[in-house]
Amino acid sequence: MYNSKSKPSVLPTGGGAALIDPSDPLILLLDHQSGLFQTVKDISVSDLRRNVEMIARLATLLNIPVITTASEPAGTNGPLMPEIHELAPHAVYVPRKGEVNAWDNDDFVATVRATGRKTLIMAGVWTSVCVMFPALDARAAGYDVYAVLDASGDPSEMASRISLARFVQGGVKPTSTNALLSELHRTWARPEAAELGKLYGLAAPNYAAVAESYARAQQAAQSSTLCIRRPAN
Repeated sequence: MYNSKSKPSVLPTGGGAALIDPSDPLILLLDHQSGLFQTVKDISVSDLRRNVEMIARLATLLNIPVITTASEPAGTNGPLMPEIHELAPHAVYVPRKGEVNAWDNDDFVATVRATGRKTLIMAGVWTSVCVMFPALDARAAGYDVYAVLDASGDPSEMASRISLARFVQGGVKPTSTNALLSELHRTWARPEAAELGKLYGLAAPNYAAVAESYARAQQAAQSSTLCIRRPAN
């Protein structure tokens, strides 16, 4: 069983003891397919895709391994959204042989185990099936499992609420893209800080407006200072 007390990211203050260990996560993006997107009703598809895009960018920036899979991509469920592999070119795609639950596929589970990582961050469509089933099975197998709910989608808000309850009952930790970004970010005192800051604009578009207004105010302040310091002719 995964032991959170063994996390090397825990600080002397105790900070990080209850959070994701940034050196251990594996991201699993499950069945983000064009056909299934058309059935999603608990979140706008544009928000869903933007959140998945943010996770793919975050994985690339922080060098977090990513595994993707799709349920019957040649059928009505459709192909995976292309942004995932475009933005996370290191992602490994594992085809399935008709299994609804990715954890029923030997190749998928073997690929997960081969990473050696014990913290699984999952998102997918549908939340109640494509995320729920492997999340519960992975939890039973001893993994620390997080479900990113706003990077996932369900056919109804009721299905989403039921999924949340079952996650909690099964020991799977629900989270959001914004929380995930902040949890892995941990501190602004790091070389990727500026690039991480840009990702907050995807997770929270209004934050991008805050950053833009701040940047413009700084420019105006600098221009004003230059004008004051400029000697008269």
